[in-house]
This record gives sequence, structure tokens and C-alpha cells, in this order.
Amino acid sequence: MRLDKFICDCTGLTRSQAGKVIRQKLVTVNGELAKQPALQLKATDKVCFDGEELQLIGLRYIMMHKPAGYICSTEDPDHETVFALMDEPLLERLHTVGRLDLDTTGIVLITDDGQWSHKISSPKHHCAKTYRVWLADPVPESAIAQFAEGIMLRGEKTLTKPAELVILDPHQALLTISEGRYHQVKRMFAAIGNKVEKLHREQIGDLPLDPDLAEGEYRYLTPEEVALFR
Repeated sequence: MRLDKFICDCTGLTRSQAGKVIRQKLVTVNGELAKQPALQLKATDKVCFDGEELQLIGLRYIMMHKPAGYICSTEDPDHETVFALMDEPLLERLHTVGRLDLDTTGIVLITDDGQWSHKISSPKHHCAKTYRVWLADPVPESAIAQFAEGIMLRGEKTLTKPAELVILDPHQALLTISEGRYHQVKRMFAAIGNKVEKLHREQIGDLPLDPDLAEGEYRYLTPEEVALFR
């Protein structure tokens, strides 16, 4: 890899900025001042920038327990984003895999691997998501069959895909859907005359939210967890 590209990948600097710090004599390779941005590095070379050794950042796969009041976006003029909760280098390279509403809590996946996130969020892959739903009114048993057959949402032309509804108590249910229409869970219950008062995503595919993660906390996925979506 070229020296300037290595610096870019480690620091987030642009190619021109990397060339500038090399010319400013801020970069050493194996203890020697680097002079050429095009220098080809070997795997064993030690590169330091302003006295600090640089390390390549590989692809990252992260699970977060999203709290209410944060949005799944890189920036927003009105609300804090989930990235404000993270202490990671090169945050600008990360993105959320899909989104949760401002007031929805639960599992959010964060990565800088676009192909991996596409396999989770693309409708053609039918990745299931399970939500715990708290409702204003009791949920009738008849709703189980309605959700399994598909719901016609207001303003839509096609039914939702079959969804699995498990009633836990009169005002609480688990709903598993395999698509991600706008505010889908809230609109599905609105279509049967009910209102979602609280919403929490418990699972994505075969990956449940880590019960040890408090709201606002995150951790890196294990290789086995990453492979669930390969």
C-alpha cells in the first residue's frame, strides 16, 4: 500500500492532507523520515505520525442498545445521533444498519461494511426484526390472523408481508416483521384501531439484543455473530 493511502486509512485525512504532513516531516517509516507519499509499504513497516504509531482500522461490526431520544443518522440539527454515544476513531465512516425512530429503543447494528449492512437492510433478503410493543388498548386474538395475512396500511397499495404476532398480555405483544416500511409497526397497529405507546426492538435476524448492554452502551460483535448475516 502507498504511504499516503495508509495514512488516509488510519487517520481520515485526505490524500492531499497526507502528502502535506509528509512534506512537513511529521511522518516516519521504521524510524526514518518519510519523503515520498508514493512510498510502497511492506506489511512489517512501522509508520508513525507526529510520534504516534498508526494502525489500520479494519471493518467494524457493532451492536448498540439505543435509548430513546437519539436518531439513527450521522447528523441532525434537532436531535443527538447515536454516534454521540460512541467513543470510536473515524466515526464518520460508520453508519447504522437501517433506523429506529427517535422514541424507539433496542438493538441497532452499526458498521462500516456496506455489503454486510445491505444483506440485513435490503428488502430482498427478508431479514426478520422482532419488536416488543406496548399498546393503549387490549390486543384482540383476531389480530394474530390479521397480521399473518397482511395489513393494508393507510396510503399504501399493497398488504404488508405476513407478520408473526404473539400476545403476551392484553397490552403487550411481540411482533416479528420481515420488511421495513415507514413507521411500519406503529401503522400496522393503527390500522386495527390501536396505538403503540412504547416500542423496543429485541432482535434482528437470529441476533438478540445483548441483555448485558444498558441503554446507550455498545459492544463489538463476535465473529460468529457477524457471520449470522453473511
